[in-house]
Amino acid sequence: MPEVAGRVADAFATLVREHEERWLSPLAVRSYETRGREHAEDECRLRTPFQRDRDRIVHSKAFRRLRHKTQVFVDPEGDHFRTRLTHTLETTGIARGVARALRLNEDLVEAIGLGHDLGHPPFGHAGEQALDALLRERGLEGFRHNEHSLRVVEVLERDGRGLNLTAEVRDGILKHTGPVEPDTLEGKIVRIVDRVAYINHDIDDAIRYGILAQADLPAGLLDVLGPSGSKRIDTLVHDLVESSAAAGDIVQSEEIGSAMLALRAFMFDRVYLGPVTRPQHELARQVVRRIFDALANDGKSADEITEFIAGMTDRYALDYARGL
Repeated sequence: MPEVAGRVADAFATLVREHEERWLSPLAVRSYETRGREHAEDECRLRTPFQRDRDRIVHSKAFRRLRHKTQVFVDPEGDHFRTRLTHTLETTGIARGVARALRLNEDLVEAIGLGHDLGHPPFGHAGEQALDALLRERGLEGFRHNEHSLRVVEVLERDGRGLNLTAEVRDGILKHTGPVEPDTLEGKIVRIVDRVAYINHDIDDAIRYGILAQADLPAGLLDVLGPSGSKRIDTLVHDLVESSAAAGDIVQSEEIGSAMLALRAFMFDRVYLGPVTRPQHELARQVVRRIFDALANDGKSADEITEFIAGMTDRYALDYARGL
């Protein structure tokens, strides 16, 4: 494609650099100081490297499939239940707000946020646990959705060529969960905000579904965090911003961080792994196992089966299992 000359394009990178030097915190990643991509390529003259990563993620097939992947409930009937896509957008929006308040790189945060769950299998927590168990039964390492999200962007998208994202975005996607923290403050924001978003939005869905009533929520935790989802998110975000600004790192205060983890434990006990959702989890396990065993009997490798199942939407997995 021929170069198109223009005053805006000619000055774009210079103006972005100047703006970032004036505005961004010294701790922020600069858009044109990325550690680079796995495969060198020419820069876009009207988008920063992180903006290009964001666009590649949004245009990927894996991103579009998120709208039919479960957040908590298996293929729920109703227009207002969260999916992996709505969770991704909610996480990204909150994380961008935190980044702006701390004068960190919003474009980097956005790209990590939009890409962090691309490798999540169908059926939410239950689907991930089922796939992990099947692989471990065969003496393999198991399945972790953050690692598979990285594989999606590095290898599986664009017919095996991957998206060729920057190192900072790939690092944030891989380390948004698990034992190792991201290398950048922007990645650390997404890591914490991911929990902030799903805990509070999943409470909303659980109440809508009838698993919880407002009165079931632990009163002591609500006294600390707030009575409603929006109040709790506001409390968590303000605490995250103020604590991080004081520490020069991305941290929560002891009181608010502990309350959030306690609320997360409550949700695992009552909702994610609770008695009402247990039949759905069993359905998810049966479906994943049926598909896995059928493909294994057909001679497919564990890697091929994992990639196939992890890419499925809830609906497609249910239909595929019924057809076996």
